[in-house]
Amino acid sequence: MPTPAVSSRYTYGLLSALHGEGVLVLLSGIACPGLFYVTPACDGILSRIRIPGGILNNIQCRAIADIADKYGGGYIDVTNRANLQVREIRTQINTTVLKHLQDLGLGSSNTNVDHIRNIMTSPTAGIDPQELIDTRPFVQDWDNYIATHPHLCGLPAKFSVGFDGGGLVSVCDRPNDIAFAAVLVNNQVYFRLCLSIGAKGEPPADTGVLLTPEKCLPLLAALANVYLKHIDTNSKRKPRLRELLNSLGCENYLQEVEASLPFSLLHSEIRGNLTPQPPSLGGKGEQFPTIVTKESLGLKSDTHTQLCREIASKNGQVTSSSSPSSPLHQYQHIGIHPQRQPGLFYIGVVLPLGRLESQQMRGLADLAESYGSSIRLTPWQNLLLTDIPQQWVNDVQNKLAVLGLDSSPSNIKSALVACSGKRGCAAAATDTKGDALALAEYLETRVTLDHPINIHFSGCEKSCAQHSKSDITLLGVSAQKENGTVESYQVYIGDGYSHEKFGRELYQDVSLAKLPALLERMLKVYKIKRTNYTESFAEFANRYAIAQLKQLFS
Repeated sequence: MPTPAVSSRYTYGLLSALHGEGVLVLLSGIACPGLFYVTPACDGILSRIRIPGGILNNIQCRAIADIADKYGGGYIDVTNRANLQVREIRTQINTTVLKHLQDLGLGSSNTNVDHIRNIMTSPTAGIDPQELIDTRPFVQDWDNYIATHPHLCGLPAKFSVGFDGGGLVSVCDRPNDIAFAAVLVNNQVYFRLCLSIGAKGEPPADTGVLLTPEKCLPLLAALANVYLKHIDTNSKRKPRLRELLNSLGCENYLQEVEASLPFSLLHSEIRGNLTPQPPSLGGKGEQFPTIVTKESLGLKSDTHTQLCREIASKNGQVTSSSSPSSPLHQYQHIGIHPQRQPGLFYIGVVLPLGRLESQQMRGLADLAESYGSSIRLTPWQNLLLTDIPQQWVNDVQNKLAVLGLDSSPSNIKSALVACSGKRGCAAAATDTKGDALALAEYLETRVTLDHPINIHFSGCEKSCAQHSKSDITLLGVSAQKENGTVESYQVYIGDGYSHEKFGRELYQDVSLAKLPALLERMLKVYKIKRTNYTESFAEFANRYAIAQLKQLFS
């Protein structure tokens, strides 16, 4: 593997006073940062480490913690694509260190494609009791293909691919350009091809194309090559695949793709709804004769699941039986869960706003080495510890507590999301991370949750931290007043039926001082008024008009 070289895309420069004047850094003209393509931010230089599929081993974790301590702010952020970010970098990371990270599998062997977005799959791939197929090999195959085909460096940084194996922890609703969703047709596993042809931030839509697993990689290559054929690869501003599909027409695009393949595409007249559905029932709209059951997947009785529930109960957790189409489904991975492998469990760990201190990272590496196998990052900015034998589950939970980490689904921070805010981003109007943590600290002693509620702080309209609607969105705004800049939040209620980006607007210009008490009232009313235990906050809110909600929350 060659030592990373500084390509012509790199330029040396001095940081402005805002970033720490006089510090020599390696800057990139590419919009999205990578390990070899760093980007300036308000809090210093930002480096992103791609983790295909989000899977890390203990050696990699320790190396990342060392990088954060030596070059960054002593912490690591998990992103909504299961990447890692090292922030507050003040000095250049030398090529020897970069080479070491490459050798550990933390950087692409081809530095020119390092900027391309991470490959996404379910964090429970290979261990999900109800998955139809293990998608980890597909992630690895596509990652290897990108690295060994230099012309793919012409793809835009945001060219994104996801694989969903049909399990309980689904990534079908994540905004990818291309997604493959596993379905069962007459006892055979196929993948539905889904493409981003809707509005920005929407999950990919089913094209009606069905593929056997071995055809996924050739099709992906063809989709990428047809894209490159239609764009100027030297342009700094490359169109998203969604824009090209909407311009050419999805059918025309797929015809070009099919013409370059050695096989014909199989088209299904029935298109599935990619909103996660229970695998035992099939996706909404499926009319296939085969019903997927635990028996058809070769699984045994529910004894293993019951064992998990008993362990969870002993640890003060509440297991959720919510419909996978509910917003609660996105956070089902938090807590203790049985794996596909009998006798083994995984623990979904809450990361407050996706952040890990370097010493916590090392502690997790020790736990993975001593009790399990891997650490898996999730696109919901939490993580999993996997392959833990049943007899060690309680011990691992106790050691997590010593690290200052928690695995309870009722933790207010389990579904709390915030962008970097004005500390790290010039576009942000408010200190979203600081405000989110202050809110969590206030609510922890006043409201007891029994399952996650997704509260999303966004510093601006871009909504970088979460592209999908949340239960509650708090949009930071600022205005110039006589006495200076005044910061506040707009409050939105997530509504799947609304065409508005954040859902329905509930309140305008709520000051930070008034926000905690307002959220306390909203959550307490929800717990009293919900129709049943599994009704999410968004589902509860959707039963009322805005005027009625204001009256309830007053």
